[in-house]
Amino acid sequence: MTRAARIEGITQVVILLVMGVMAAAASFTHIHDLAVANGQPAAPGTYPFAVKFTMTNVPRPDGTHNNSACSGSLIAPEWVITAGHCFHDINRVRVSGPPQYQTTATLGTVNLADPGGETRTIVDVRQSPVNDIALAKLSSPIFDIAPLVVKPTAPVVGQTLELAGWGATSDVNAVPGTVLNVGQVAVGGVNASTIGVHGVFPLPTTSACLYDSGAPYFQPIGTKLGILVSVESDGPSCPHDQLETTARADVVFNWIYQQIISS
Repeated sequence: MTRAARIEGITQVVILLVMGVMAAAASFTHIHDLAVANGQPAAPGTYPFAVKFTMTNVPRPDGTHNNSACSGSLIAPEWVITAGHCFHDINRVRVSGPPQYQTTATLGTVNLADPGGETRTIVDVRQSPVNDIALAKLSSPIFDIAPLVVKPTAPVVGQTLELAGWGATSDVNAVPGTVLNVGQVAVGGVNASTIGVHGVFPLPTTSACLYDSGAPYFQPIGTKLGILVSVESDGPSCPHDQLETTARADVVFNWIYQQIISS
């Protein structure tokens, strides 16, 4: 089930990409107050890079419209990474270019009811050629939030990651979340363009849910920095203790770099 000033900006992207390679050998601090389904909400001030997408008036084949949501993460001042299936046409075929429905990105907060945070409109989308990943361009850059770093190092089985998503906490009467939730998972399988992950903390059933599509799986560096490993793509009904399918970021490292510097 599918959950579905230019020079300055480019300079920052190059620095962040280099940091990703250097940070691969660094040690990471895990904060034990986190969970998605079956867990606790993220603490105020943490994970400002986590993005909530709000989609309005999404067209359906029968002529009606609905609203939807996805999750994502900031990876450059003007760019957010998410699931490719979050941006589609009326037949739910993934598409690039300006979104076919109004889409906003909110970040820098863990609760939509609290003041603060930043919101931008999505003006362009680039679809990955190899997996369920898309880059979404913001209407204006954000320089006061540190993006997640993308690195070209492959994930390994047993690796521990954290997940930050704005989705529902259960498939029952599911609605998009208004609070950011974070959980810990482990890599259970590595494939050519995806990895499978399963819940670790606070429960084996900690898992992504509806509207978590595109949410980042990352190695945290404190609570405001991290290294992106994959993004949420698909999985069983939540919560669950099975493998969740996530799209690898390392296999599109060069593609991501090319999209950002060419924009």
